[in-house]
Amino acid sequence: MGSFVIPATAQIDRRRSAFTLIEVLIVVVIVAILAATILPRFSDSTQEAKLSALKSNIHLLRTYAEAYRMYHSDSYPAIIDNDLPQLTSATNASGTIGPAGPDFPYGPYISQQLPLNPFDGSRKVTAVAKAGEKPTGVVGTLGGWQYDASNGFVWPNNPEYYQASP
Repeated sequence: MGSFVIPATAQIDRRRSAFTLIEVLIVVVIVAILAATILPRFSDSTQEAKLSALKSNIHLLRTYAEAYRMYHSDSYPAIIDNDLPQLTSATNASGTIGPAGPDFPYGPYISQQLPLNPFDGSRKVTAVAKAGEKPTGVVGTLGGWQYDASNGFVWPNNPEYYQASP
């Protein structure tokens, strides 16, 4: 049995198929430069998407509060345990919550639960600091939403909103 000899050209080809350290470093530098220029654009897009979702959720909550008011003698839902359960449950004309049916014919206006504040992921509701006035900052530590039961207005309760607002 003869020994098998690898031709010299095959050994050279095998060495050339690997990357050199310099080639790997160049690729890493190029990827780092691309990441440094592209990632801030994604970050801006994420903030814009959150702001868009926030505006949509505010509009929906205000619409639900107005729909509630139409059937409840011009009164808006009340905050109960940092929530607006009168929007997510069946109610009677006085706003009492109960099982859907002839005794509790109104609602629910929202099928499951209040929408999230996309900046902090909270659904909690806190009363505004001064009824009838637009908030100028966060109230409490729960995040979520600020709600004015005197007029049904809803605002975000996260610092990013008030920092970005003019």
